[in-house]
Amino acid sequence: MEPTSSCLLTWMGRRGEPADNPKPGKIMKPSALPIKAMIRVLGLDVAKATVVLFDPVSGRTLAIANEPQALLEALKPFADYELMVCEATGGYERACLQAAAVLGLPACRADAAKVKSYIRSHGGAAKTDAIDARWLSRYGQERGPSLPLWAPPEEHRELLAALVRHRQHLLAARIEAKNRLSAPGPEALRPFLQAQLDFLQSQVAEIDIAVKRLLADSPDLADAESRLRQIPGIGPVAARTLLALLPELGRLNRKQAASLAGLAPHPRDSGQTSARRHIGRSGRHGLRPVLFMAALAAARAHPQLSTFAQRLVSAGKPKRLVLTAVARKLLVIANAICKAPTPQLT
Repeated sequence: MEPTSSCLLTWMGRRGEPADNPKPGKIMKPSALPIKAMIRVLGLDVAKATVVLFDPVSGRTLAIANEPQALLEALKPFADYELMVCEATGGYERACLQAAAVLGLPACRADAAKVKSYIRSHGGAAKTDAIDARWLSRYGQERGPSLPLWAPPEEHRELLAALVRHRQHLLAARIEAKNRLSAPGPEALRPFLQAQLDFLQSQVAEIDIAVKRLLADSPDLADAESRLRQIPGIGPVAARTLLALLPELGRLNRKQAASLAGLAPHPRDSGQTSARRHIGRSGRHGLRPVLFMAALAAARAHPQLSTFAQRLVSAGKPKRLVLTAVARKLLVIANAICKAPTPQLT
């Protein structure tokens, strides 16, 4: 026998939560977006040389060369559609997104992991370019109102992000070369490793010079960097990494900023089990290690954060937890400074 509406309300609570939930509405907030399905949503499966387009209205599948002019001509008949959805594909999707922006067609660069989970939830197993384009169209039809729209990035910020990420790759290669040079091995190999190390060091220095020039040519970025550098613990590397990898800084609330930086502990509770919360591997790649190094400096140099860190240590908290908490507070301060017209260091 199915429960009546009154019984169902009693079992689920007044707002849809379980009736024994002590904090209604705190676990998962209801969506404020309208529940609306889209119909005219293009799905584009992007590869290096070609793009496969699926039109759900006509049911046609088109193969297009992944070139700006070809994509612009192919997308013109669909300029009045509600949405275009493609996956992040290592930068090869950029021509599609730029063509859609020229035509005024709303576009979404979907998270590939979320799309794969969506396909798996529907039992999809077959995979071809045409099938993937159909799935992307369906994904946009069902979730279109909640998907973030792509907007062309600012030129200076995009270049800064590219330089910062390349610098991080060079530093990782430098660490590997240093480890190999210090490890036991044939002496004949050492000159080659030393030459590689010298080259990587010179490349890092040249990138630092290029970043300085870029900041000098962009007053907005220079102003944001000077604000961040006023925070004890944040040096030039941390400030530039935040500006490059977290361009939304100053437009986020504290929870959003912590989640994007990978500093938000997520619950892992089930039944009677209440596991310790971990930050996991979430967040944007390359951002959290820099914030951890800045947190180490802030725990010594920042007057409020050093007191906060000492209080956690005295309470017996693990050092990794203390470092994460300090990094999160440091990020919240940085977000507030970029948001406020007049910086407030505390």
